[in-house]
Amino acid sequence: MGNSTSPALKRVEVTQEPVSSDVAPVVDADAALGRPLSLDGLHVAFGERKVLNGLTLDIPARQFVAVVGRSGVGKSTLMRLIVGLDKPGAGEVRIDGVPVNGLQPSVRLLFQDARLLPWQTVLNNVGIARRPGWREASLAALGDVGLVDRQSDWPAVLSGGQRQRVALARVLVSHPSILLLDEPFGALDALTRSDMHALLERLWLQHGFTTLLITHDVSEAVLLADRVVVIRDGQITYDVPITIPRPRRRSDAAIVALQSKILEQV
Repeated sequence: MGNSTSPALKRVEVTQEPVSSDVAPVVDADAALGRPLSLDGLHVAFGERKVLNGLTLDIPARQFVAVVGRSGVGKSTLMRLIVGLDKPGAGEVRIDGVPVNGLQPSVRLLFQDARLLPWQTVLNNVGIARRPGWREASLAALGDVGLVDRQSDWPAVLSGGQRQRVALARVLVSHPSILLLDEPFGALDALTRSDMHALLERLWLQHGFTTLLITHDVSEAVLLADRVVVIRDGQITYDVPITIPRPRRRSDAAIVALQSKILEQV
């Protein structure tokens, strides 16, 4: 993403261009769970340091948005505000027009660390909330991620990619309207990460949840998202739709050119 010796970049005027219908998710009406998400003038400061400085972003229902930026620009803080773990100093987060005030049951957050309970089986980790019908729902979610045959295993015997699949199944079992992904594949090797990209894309198209991915990997952002936004100085300074047809290949000339364009803004 460049280095500290790079010359200062001119702030780019944000354009809210519509995403091409060629890349809009195709889902059944019953599965279209995604809700619109609005971030309006968010301000967050830690002492004298401003992390978010009037950040504004509108995400339509079922859109897949990737957020990129240098370390410390407030990407993870943004996730905590959306899920309702923290409150902004000023501004407002709204889901489907309703202000966020406290934890949101319709929002789920997937971390880089799978955070599975080692003393519970795979099935029990997925159905940890133990809601009525949890076993059937958990098996269905494990089927979605291709791990039904590992339902009785302990997390310790799974690979890193398999553990992250279990964590993803645990998210899916609650039928989220908004899925937040905080560098979920950063600890995986390249081949496993590629498999997880394909799985996530398939599940997003199938279930229709609104998705917000935080990543340092611009290539990952371009491969997966409908739209990539860049955070600098606590604000959205670049906002570009990704109209390249799916499925996308990392080596495609259009992908490479768009990555370079985004990297210039980070």
